[in-house]
Amino acid sequence: MSTALKPAAAVRTAPVVAVGLIGGYVTARETGIRPLGGVVLAAAGVYAGRTWLARRGPATTAVLGAAYVLGFGLSHPLAKKIGSWPAVLSVTAATAGAAALLSDAAYSEWSEIAPEA
Repeated sequence: MSTALKPAAAVRTAPVVAVGLIGGYVTARETGIRPLGGVVLAAAGVYAGRTWLARRGPATTAVLGAAYVLGFGLSHPLAKKIGSWPAVLSVTAATAGAAALLSDAAYSEWSEIAPEA
């Protein structure tokens, strides 16, 4: 059985970012083991980071990596103001949106759908 990863350039990172932030939160909340949530967060961050590096280089990787970590960090004080789920969903939307714009859309084969003739 092969467990090879997809080539780095073939990974869409916005969903990976969303899984890392939301999945990390849910894992920590449901298990009561915060470090386990951190493992989910870190694994998704590393997986997305390898794609950012392969596609866009170290500068964009640094920006997106900082946004990912900052989103995680900001979700905590934001949760005290607006609640846990709204905070997690807000930072996830912002961070995944940045990944979609700076990595996925900039490198993808997305194209406009041609109208039916």
